[in-house]
Amino acid sequence: MRQRVLFLCTGNSARSQMAEGWLRYLADEQIEVASAGTAPSQVNPLAIQVMAERAIDISHHRSKHLNEFLLQPFDYVITVCDQAAEQCPIFPGKAIRIHWSFPDPAAVKGTHEERLAAFRQVRDALEGQLRAWVEAFTTSGEA
Repeated sequence: MRQRVLFLCTGNSARSQMAEGWLRYLADEQIEVASAGTAPSQVNPLAIQVMAERAIDISHHRSKHLNEFLLQPFDYVITVCDQAAEQCPIFPGKAIRIHWSFPDPAAVKGTHEERLAAFRQVRDALEGQLRAWVEAFTTSGEA
């Protein structure tokens, strides 16, 4: 049975969407992945763009409210922003809660290039975090 992971953020528009895309790519069908938000909006076009730069297509993703997942069991619930960590409800079953704090690239003001740079920085930080997590997960059977 595959492990189930849920990424949570506030808007489910950038960080959690990129994390979902990365883990799907890195886990290669070994882990079932979803993402949601405490106040979902829409997937940020810059998140879609910077993930496409790494050949990961999240253009079909949609922002989802965490209520869609409340009655589903997860092995891991990973919050990727501080606000979501504070508002994260209890999920049924044995879910292990993990918190990784990443800055919100959508909050960056500036030129288009400055905003893209912020999204790329978070994308790359998520990649590093998830590569290490998947490595630990596959070597030990748990993360």
